Amino acid sequence: MKSSQFTPKFFSLLKSGITRQQLMKDAVAGVIVGIVALPLAIAFAIASGVSPDKGLVTAVVAGFIISVLGGSRVQIGGPTGAFIVIVYGVVQQHGVSGLTIATMMAGVLLIGMGLGRLGNYLKFVPYPLIVGFTSGIAVIIFSSQVKDLLGLAIEDVPADFVHQWQVYAHHLKEVHWPTAAVGLATVFIAMSFSRVSKRVPGSIVAILLSTSLVYFLGIPLETIESRYGEIPRTIPAPAIPDIDFTTLKTLIQPAIAIALLGAIESLLSAVVADGMTGGRHRSNMELVAQGTANVFSGLFSGIPATGAIARTATNIKNGGRTPVAGMVHAVMLLLIMLLFAPVAKLIPLACLAGILVVVAWHMGEWNQFFGLMRSNRMDVLVMLTTFTLTVFFDLIIAIEVGMILSSFIFMKRMSEATAIKPATNLANDGKGAAMTESLFEEELPDIPTGIMMYEINGPLFFGASRKFQDVVSNISPRPKVLILRLRNVPFIDASGVSSLAAICRDMQSKDVLVLLSGANRDVRKELLHAGIYRLVGRHNIHSNIEQAVSRAKVLLGSGVDE
Repeated sequence: MKSSQFTPKFFSLLKSGITRQQLMKDAVAGVIVGIVALPLAIAFAIASGVSPDKGLVTAVVAGFIISVLGGSRVQIGGPTGAFIVIVYGVVQQHGVSGLTIATMMAGVLLIGMGLGRLGNYLKFVPYPLIVGFTSGIAVIIFSSQVKDLLGLAIEDVPADFVHQWQVYAHHLKEVHWPTAAVGLATVFIAMSFSRVSKRVPGSIVAILLSTSLVYFLGIPLETIESRYGEIPRTIPAPAIPDIDFTTLKTLIQPAIAIALLGAIESLLSAVVADGMTGGRHRSNMELVAQGTANVFSGLFSGIPATGAIARTATNIKNGGRTPVAGMVHAVMLLLIMLLFAPVAKLIPLACLAGILVVVAWHMGEWNQFFGLMRSNRMDVLVMLTTFTLTVFFDLIIAIEVGMILSSFIFMKRMSEATAIKPATNLANDGKGAAMTESLFEEELPDIPTGIMMYEINGPLFFGASRKFQDVVSNISPRPKVLILRLRNVPFIDASGVSSLAAICRDMQSKDVLVLLSGANRDVRKELLHAGIYRLVGRHNIHSNIEQAVSRAKVLLGSGVDE
């Protein structure tokens, strides 16, 4: 494994050099992304149940660290919509202090995942599962914004999806139409302004228009200031929260969920960025950077952060090609926080709700969702199960059940792909000729009487071991010598070895000698460690079928006593 996998991309680029022309492009891209990130950082924080300044602090602190230490050249980090569900739940149950501890715990877990090289394995998370929980989160985000979008007079919105809509239905006649007009106008402008200009974000235009109208016309709408007060113009001093074993035990489950979701989203964002730039990210270093960023985000009273796909794509489209763009984005947000907080506090909450509705729409991947509905029914089952559990129960449960269900489906498919087929005598059985030629490729002119061969095609793991044992143990008529050909077995696990040992003992008890042929190096190593060599005898394990048949003929000639 190359040592460069734990070298941040920024350090590698410093060594190779960055041109002045590219630095200028990165600076421009960073400024644009910083402006785009401003309303999102505030909106994600509010939707998560914390004050807006915590979203800004997270985008500044975590965003800067992710760019400096990350394994991607163009990744933009900060708070994202995917965390809203988890963060809101943690805040409701454990308060903001509990969220801070969970964020730092997740950071430590992410660092451990990176150092343990788990970034190489997270790419195996099934795509239907990702689409299922991502679309589910999008539905939850939309549902959580209905109150502010329509100006409903609801004191406390339930966290449960079903109860939310029961409450909404009860208060729907109380829609505050000026609020609804601003919210729906924001949705329209944010989704359609790209037809006017692709360089100016529609969300920024919507914020400027709505804030100006509300302020200068005196429209009575709820704003950031009316609900949360002033936005602090300073970054809070780092502070380590009080932590004890009981707290750690209580928060371990949400911390794992934050770490897993952050890892998946950051690496997905990095993969998308690679596709847009032709680059290649360092997944394990990216996890270490994400973990470090979350630890420091917690120290500065921020919320969880990860790679943001939309902001990363915006960075690339505006010319960003090095981590400098991400650093400029963080500095830009810091300057806005220091200089323009008195203006930002005037943003209507209906406008932020409208922006989050647009985020939810784009996040949902609805083309992929409905496209997968026409896919294999097992993939549909995984996607719909994950989606349903995310919306109606819990994201953590959804991911756990989705992974377990995907694993069982994978094992079933692998066991079905493992074939155990006999080879019949080519000379004496015309019906078996085609099978023999297929299995042995005309390597053998005939199979001597008294010898039976079985070819195993596919992995001999726990999902296929019972099938293997059942097929071979029920051989009839019983041969004098049984050759098991393992040339097409890529790997064997403990269950497969156990089944093989059981077959050998069973055959030996029936006076049938077992020969093994063609096992690859890794399989032979497993057989040696498991004691199969002693059970079968080293002289009965061969590297090719010709040697195995020659050995079988010798045994038949000697009466098969060995």
